[in-house]
Amino acid sequence: MTYRVTRICATVTLMTALGIPANAQEQTEVTFGTNWVAQAEHGGFYQSVADGTYAECGLDVTIVPGGPQVNNQALMLAGRLDFYMGGHLDAYFAVQEGLPIVNVMASFQKDPQVLMTHPGKVDSFAGMQEADLTMIVQDAAIYYEWMKAAYGFTDEVRQPYTFNSAPFLANEDSAQQGYLSSEPYAILQETGIEVDVWLIADAGYNAYSTTIQTRQDMLDENPEVVKCFVEGSILGWYNYLYGDNAAANELILSDNPDMTQDKIDFAIEAMIDNGIVDGGDTLTLGIGAMTEARSQAFYNAMVDAGVLPEGLDFAAAYDLTYINQGLGLELRPE
Repeated sequence: MTYRVTRICATVTLMTALGIPANAQEQTEVTFGTNWVAQAEHGGFYQSVADGTYAECGLDVTIVPGGPQVNNQALMLAGRLDFYMGGHLDAYFAVQEGLPIVNVMASFQKDPQVLMTHPGKVDSFAGMQEADLTMIVQDAAIYYEWMKAAYGFTDEVRQPYTFNSAPFLANEDSAQQGYLSSEPYAILQETGIEVDVWLIADAGYNAYSTTIQTRQDMLDENPEVVKCFVEGSILGWYNYLYGDNAAANELILSDNPDMTQDKIDFAIEAMIDNGIVDGGDTLTLGIGAMTEARSQAFYNAMVDAGVLPEGLDFAAAYDLTYINQGLGLELRPE
């Protein structure tokens, strides 16, 4: 499903206030593919569609939700989408494979990936390894490679995760992967058990997440479109987290019939409380921040974990032109 909202009225009002004729600015159609079905973790983008922020700088943005059978990154590479919701590491893999994918913003300063343990079972992230818990983690999870290198976890204690929490619930000597705003809440609603949640970002896994990716040719040939989309998304995240997000949530619920308002509310609270979107460098640089130093540190960690080779031109995986300028800082509550 796709959703298109063109805020003509908002644009006309803005241009009239500025004394600009309404026909002086045509809307440029832009497509943005997400990495999963619509949810609060995509809220900043829906916000800027709903409140006309993208339209104010000339973009008519269509959000194309992802899903289990959808490869929106491939569609972007094929030129059928302009932007994609990607990640830190996959842009490094793109450089390794010679693909023209570039990260231009990081919506999430922390990866929302978590590990869950039974209440009171361990008292730290490292405690999972010390207690020799069965680690229920999906195959080929990159963060588990990092856990092996950084904390000494092993493949012998890992059990494949099949997206069913029953094995975890039945075994108190286990830990299970999850998403900060998903599995812990689902388990609480279904069983009444409030599991202990360990955010791998807080344990040292310093990947950016929910990045905006585009192709190098888009950066080269349409810089004004990239600038508008990045800056509009930054403002969208401030307004979604701290302002009136009702209209954005209506779009999310429309695009994803399985979503509910209580899940959205839980996710927003989790993102704010854990500094997922707004924390760390964003407190001075603004939402969307990425830095060369952190990108270097993450690359080094991935080399140490055997995930990436030494000597990779990892700096080709990102472009910092339109971020780190403090845009929207005044929108954060005191």
